[in-house]
Amino acid sequence: MAPAHENLDQQIVNTIRTLSIDAVQKAKSGHPGAPMGLAPAGYVLWKKYLKHNPGNPAWFDRDRFVLSGGHASALIYSLLYLFGYGLELDDLKNFRQWGSRTPGHPEFGHTPGVETTTGPLGQGIANAVGMAMAERHMAARFNQDNKTIIDHHTYVICGDGDLMEGVAMEAVSLAGHLALSKLIMIYDDNSITIEGKTDITFTEDVKTKFEAMNWHVVQVEDGNDLEAIGKAIQAGKDEGGRPTLIQLKTHIAYGSPNKQDTAGAHGAPLGEDEVRLTKQFYGVPEDETFYVPEAVLNSCREALDDGNNAEQAWQNVFDEYRDAFPELAGQFTDALCGFLPEGWDKDIPVLSPADGAVATRSASGKVINAIAPKIPSLMGGSADLAPSNNTFINGSDEFQKETPLGRNIRFGVREHAMGAVMSGMYLHSGVRPFGGTFLVFADYMRPAIRVASLMKLPLIYVFTHDSVAVGEDGPTHQPVEHITCLRAIPGLNVIRPADANETAMAWRTALDTLDAPTALILSRQNLPVLDTTGKDGELKLGAYIIKDSDAQANLILIATGSEVHLCLQAAQVLEAEHNIGVRVVSMPSWELFDKAPKYYQDRILPPGMKRRLAVEAGISLGWERYVLDRDHVIGIDTFGASAPGGTVLKEYGINKDNIVEKALEIMKK
Repeated sequence: MAPAHENLDQQIVNTIRTLSIDAVQKAKSGHPGAPMGLAPAGYVLWKKYLKHNPGNPAWFDRDRFVLSGGHASALIYSLLYLFGYGLELDDLKNFRQWGSRTPGHPEFGHTPGVETTTGPLGQGIANAVGMAMAERHMAARFNQDNKTIIDHHTYVICGDGDLMEGVAMEAVSLAGHLALSKLIMIYDDNSITIEGKTDITFTEDVKTKFEAMNWHVVQVEDGNDLEAIGKAIQAGKDEGGRPTLIQLKTHIAYGSPNKQDTAGAHGAPLGEDEVRLTKQFYGVPEDETFYVPEAVLNSCREALDDGNNAEQAWQNVFDEYRDAFPELAGQFTDALCGFLPEGWDKDIPVLSPADGAVATRSASGKVINAIAPKIPSLMGGSADLAPSNNTFINGSDEFQKETPLGRNIRFGVREHAMGAVMSGMYLHSGVRPFGGTFLVFADYMRPAIRVASLMKLPLIYVFTHDSVAVGEDGPTHQPVEHITCLRAIPGLNVIRPADANETAMAWRTALDTLDAPTALILSRQNLPVLDTTGKDGELKLGAYIIKDSDAQANLILIATGSEVHLCLQAAQVLEAEHNIGVRVVSMPSWELFDKAPKYYQDRILPPGMKRRLAVEAGISLGWERYVLDRDHVIGIDTFGASAPGGTVLKEYGINKDNIVEKALEIMKK
């Protein structure tokens, strides 16, 4: 093993390596191996091919770069520092420390230049697919024959672990189907995972597999061959009909005499003695840490002028575009800003009880089609369930490789990829994504929802078939724990509307929210329309009084969704037959109610009114915070059963009579 010729290019590569090694060693934790092997690819991409402006990381027409294997974060932090994104050496020295700008895995919004939060393997690939989809759609929408304002690539670096994850294969399949030719993925083929050699679990022919999914594959046998890496990237850029995989054969912990090509270099510092030996191999001062030659920094920082010039050239084209196409330019700006035009919601239907019962999934579909003409950036679909989820935008094409202007996305049966692709689309900017499936399959999406919530992305998840009322499909398709599991995700707003009007208000709330994702929990069965006149503002506070007692209320019934109607029926019986004053509270969202002002919370649930009963067709966990007693909840703390929906609800006690009986027990206490 001998070091490569020490020219400036190689000096920069070795500086990336040693900065990564030193950051991990100082932190006493981290993953040095991948950055050491990937430094040549990172350098060639960032120096010679990536269109970016370190002085303005948010420049719209930049290329996007995603480090899917987020454990290799020392690599991207070293690149961000060297290329002038505002990180300082002290940031690298504070790697993985409290309050630092260089956390253990890259976090969107935390470190300038980081395009998405990565770490859970495979999701970064799906994020990148979403970015490439958004670029394709916006280019079709805004570019004109003589004026191109959207023309950039999405690059992603992944590893063996990424490609083992199901979400990655879901996304790769979709990308190949859509022929996303501006997506280029560099695969760090180092044959090592935490447990050892990849051949203990991963022996497939990756090249043939990707080619079968309509990917262009370029193989580079030496991960240190800068010229070959450059040619491979250029081949990907020249490929006009397929996404490109660059299968790059690398050595994990390259240059480490005792750790190269071993699993021990994956997730632990090399150790002081091994760091010294490795630096000897690279030909850098072995006793200096965070060593950056002036020539290296000067060469990398040329990206600041190059990036500024590239952005200015783009701005000149956009200025001409704005003069030639003022209406399109205005729509483009609105799309990037997430602007909701005045009157965007004026066509949302408002129903009355006389209009009859409507399933909230159906009401949601009507809302989508009422607002879609007013919000052209709204774009989404379903995981092969659009007819059931009511997520189709009428009058728009499907988003396909031949019709990229379409706003209806056919995600296929790929729930996890759908969630992560939606994140990538929003992170790209210019589109407002939504995606639907059955609530029970939220489990398949949960990892993507969690990371979206961590990034505070205002995505909209449409979850239908919300309870055991699904009926004959049985327990495999009847959600019971799912709403509570979603509520457990910090920052996610979960809204379960009780009727068509609450559904409309839920959509308004979701679209007005710009710092959190929203999960809409919708019914398959028809539900009566409530009189919610004047309640729009109160839904945004999470709960409101849908019925109050004419006399002094001494019992509060709290419910969500379809169970609100059962509580209203039970209240009639309790008042007429038992002379009990009842307040019924519809609480479609715990999260919104918990964020409401204390005076409002106390008005809805007065602290002195302690006789309370919560009703929801799901597990009872969590409701004790509102009813003050775990026993004062009617829920379903077991799996469902196969039978007609009404029968299942009755057998599990989700019915008027059981609510009345439980309320009478509470009143005796």
